Amino acid sequence: MSEATIPLADSKTLLTLFGTRDQHLRKIRDSLGVSVSGRDDRIHIEGPDEAVARATEVFEKLKQVVDRYGLVSPEEVSQILGLVSGQAPGEESSAIELQHAGKAIRPRTAGQSRYVSAIRDHDLVFCVGPAGTGKTYLAVAMAVQALRREQIRKIVLVRPAVEAGESLGFLPGDLQAKINPYLRPLLDALREMMDYEQIKRYTEQDLIEMIPLAYMRGRTLNDAFVILDEAQNTTVPQMKMFLTRMGLGTKMVVSGDTTQVDLPGHTQSGLIDAIHRLSGIQGFYQVTLHNEDIVRHRLVQEIVRAYEEEEPRRRR
Repeated sequence: MSEATIPLADSKTLLTLFGTRDQHLRKIRDSLGVSVSGRDDRIHIEGPDEAVARATEVFEKLKQVVDRYGLVSPEEVSQILGLVSGQAPGEESSAIELQHAGKAIRPRTAGQSRYVSAIRDHDLVFCVGPAGTGKTYLAVAMAVQALRREQIRKIVLVRPAVEAGESLGFLPGDLQAKINPYLRPLLDALREMMDYEQIKRYTEQDLIEMIPLAYMRGRTLNDAFVILDEAQNTTVPQMKMFLTRMGLGTKMVVSGDTTQVDLPGHTQSGLIDAIHRLSGIQGFYQVTLHNEDIVRHRLVQEIVRAYEEEEPRRRR
């Protein structure tokens, strides 16, 4: 048996670390089997030697989160617990050092942390998951960070122009006007991280490019961060074409939701096909996000779950 004491800056930090109604405290105490108390701006831990060491490490890491962002979420507590307990390798390097308008951008769940770490450690990453799990958002954040650090020369954001129940031919305007709605989600993600004037300037300087997938043919992209969004709506030839654009010093992230394929009937999704084809290639990495990684409105998780439960009944 052993004990440890962790000094804190003030009582507010203590309350933040313990969480609303001590929810963080209970999770740490129950997970590690230690006794934890707090008073006089200190945390006191008692228990088996190894458990006390782990609990001390957990609280020290949580202190760093609170010092940087002013709060800590239940997901972050679970993530750090998993990291310290050896259940979530690689998540220590998952932080995204990016802020916009005073708002810190970082993964919010253990699954998102694995995704960010995978992007950092691999040149070709596929991410599959339902709507709202941050597939595009986090990839764009990593791209902006890499651009600001001058690790790359440009960002290329790509989407297939595949109709989801609508036809391009009936949309008004010229070709650019027709494809703009398909690129809008990528622009929305960028605006969460950069000012409009900065986006405009980077676009004019060709540091940021947003294009439909068809415009990738014949190109070779060097020293770029390339993101293919809605990849479930690529065909097999389109996916092959996209992946072979990869040049020296380039990182590619491919994201999509395999349950939301809008291709014509009997057309195979390039995303699903590529996951099977590339699984044995060194340097390729796949991350799967789940409902618990959804960070949009609380109702989105319930909506996704409701549709997932309905599908098996339709097949009967």
